[in-house]
Amino acid sequence: MTHPTDAFIRTTGIHNFRDYGGWRVMGGSAVRRGLLYRSGQHVEASDEDLAALGRLHIRTVIDLRGESERERHPCRRVEGFDGQVIFHEGETSSSPPHLDIDASVTTAAYARERMQAVYTRMPHNPAMIAMFGRYLRVLADNEGPSLVHCFAGKDRTGVAAMLVLHLLGVSREDQIAEFMRTNDAPTIAVLRRQTVPALEERFGRTLDEPSIDALLGVREEYLETWWAEAERMHGSLDDYVSRELGVDDDLRQRLQARYVT
Repeated sequence: MTHPTDAFIRTTGIHNFRDYGGWRVMGGSAVRRGLLYRSGQHVEASDEDLAALGRLHIRTVIDLRGESERERHPCRRVEGFDGQVIFHEGETSSSPPHLDIDASVTTAAYARERMQAVYTRMPHNPAMIAMFGRYLRVLADNEGPSLVHCFAGKDRTGVAAMLVLHLLGVSREDQIAEFMRTNDAPTIAVLRRQTVPALEERFGRTLDEPSIDALLGVREEYLETWWAEAERMHGSLDDYVSRELGVDDDLRQRLQARYVT
């Protein structure tokens, strides 16, 4: 396993902003750095955050949030940004996955069960299927660095990054390692203030720290749940991405030619 170093971009108002390149590819090559970025939403991005974002020369932003999320939490963009912002016309989920819970979440174990239920549904979600497929095609077609994000940058975005790494030939072990790096993000305070007060107001009580950790972080079993459901549907992840996301040999080869060094 090879862990890329210094992947996180220093920010004060964007959670979980990092370069997810650098992982080794079977055969000895590696995923290019400086082309594939991921993060949470940019609604609280500071001027300094936007300046850092501008220095990355990102040309394409893929916003996996639904219409109501975008309306409630409009993202700040770099001044003069003339690249492409891609999003779904409609809802991608009933709410951000880590908020798709109710007052019955009273323990960390139950919070984790609810998150696993989210990952069980995601492979079936037509909007997410459309956006994941669109993301992969955009990566193959568009020049320059890209950024994919959702609300928290960990669930929908985590699956999107996993799919890219899978198609580039990164091992499943390292796909999990990339997924789990979310728990090392130095900006968890950003996500907490965007999430926890609203949850506690809705429930009328204070959430305990283990439950908050289960909702705001990631666990290996979350991604393993997604894999298991995709494989139950189609027999293998390769068959899932072929039949559901429309990934053919040509698209896979174009992705590898662009993003593997």
